[in-house]
Amino acid sequence: MTENLTRLLEIMARLRNPETGCPWDIAQTFATIAPYTIEEAYEVADAIQQNDIAALRDELGDLLLQVVFHARIGEESGDFDFDAVAKAIADKMVRRHPHVFGDEMHEDLDAQRASWESQKAAERKAAADAKGQRAGAIDGVPLALPALTRAEKLGKRAARVGFEWPDLDGPQDKLREELDELRHEIDTAAPPERLTDEIGDVLFSVVNLARHLKIDPEAALRHCNAKFERRFRYMEDSLAADGHDISKATLAEMEARWQDAKRLEPKG
Repeated sequence: MTENLTRLLEIMARLRNPETGCPWDIAQTFATIAPYTIEEAYEVADAIQQNDIAALRDELGDLLLQVVFHARIGEESGDFDFDAVAKAIADKMVRRHPHVFGDEMHEDLDAQRASWESQKAAERKAAADAKGQRAGAIDGVPLALPALTRAEKLGKRAARVGFEWPDLDGPQDKLREELDELRHEIDTAAPPERLTDEIGDVLFSVVNLARHLKIDPEAALRHCNAKFERRFRYMEDSLAADGHDISKATLAEMEARWQDAKRLEPKG
């Protein structure tokens, strides 16, 4: 273990010391710090998206702190410690890479990916067997994932057992079908729970289409969010530059500035 990692573990132990530690750190549990863990993972992704290497280093440190925090709580309860966490992931990486650490040979990336998924499925089955349960094809997709990401993973798992359209026509037709059903519910003044259900079906269908096109739906929506922000800020700034408050502008005035923002964006 490196000197700095040892130091970080010692710092966390001192922070959690029941007599001399930090009251806030002492009060935390797995559940209370879980939201921070998720937040730090997103901040790592954001630093990568911004290509900010200095920020990436710092955000990875914040994420590492979350691992150390959870490991310390596990050590105090007698369930596991940081070394056990590191050992478990090291063992898993060796187990899932028999083409590197064993004698297995793969012809290409697709064969390697198939081997990886097969190993993961075997691990899920072993975990289910240990609990006396039946292993299902969509078991183990975390509920805490962003909904778009989870929908994509559920679709991929279902596809592996043959529940899949053979070509792009299927997901496109399904999306049109779901949009028609949503339109019907809107036209008939359906209650909110029906509209929620149909909106969910439309989003799930969009995710399936994105999956067939090999597009990450979460990344696509983040890209769209960033585009909306750029255009909206341009619209806001251009109105302000002409002495207008956006909240007092007409929809037509805002639309004209929005179209200007679109035209000014580089193509491609």
